[in-house]
Amino acid sequence: MGDVEMDEQVGYASPGNDKSAALRVMARRCFTETFSHLYEPEPFARFLDEVYGDSGSMSKDLLDPGMEWLVAEMRGEIIGYAKLRPLAAPAPNPRNGSLELQQIYVLREWHGRGIAERLMLWALDRARTLGAPEIYLTVFDHNERAKRFYARHGFTEVGRCTFQLGDRIDDDRVWRKTL
Repeated sequence: MGDVEMDEQVGYASPGNDKSAALRVMARRCFTETFSHLYEPEPFARFLDEVYGDSGSMSKDLLDPGMEWLVAEMRGEIIGYAKLRPLAAPAPNPRNGSLELQQIYVLREWHGRGIAERLMLWALDRARTLGAPEIYLTVFDHNERAKRFYARHGFTEVGRCTFQLGDRIDDDRVWRKTL
């Protein structure tokens, strides 16, 4: 893993903070590289602005004390992050206090270097520390790489949901791990 440094403070930065802006740029790039080929350009650009823009939902999440973040940096460049939150996914019969791993994003050039592994271990440890009995996540049904990664960490599919961007509605899966 080289000299990858894990910086837990970024999660509490304000949207005007340099690290907050860099985190949103990294997340936008990661989402674009992974999913842009699936969507029409105009609704995709609108979605990116709504989520990763200066006043988008990610900026609001960075200010939310209920969100937990861990960011991976290499020589000051953000290369990945994990985001843990109170459960919002449509989980079937969740236990009280369950959490959601809303995102693990790692830039493509850093895949296979243990970054996602470290972020996942942090998320699981943090969820246990917070007393969560279960942790959930949603994953695009055709993201086989992600599904293999989650399965290696003991997650299993427990439900379905949809993700809509523009006119396209995608099939996502809800996964759970008991802690």
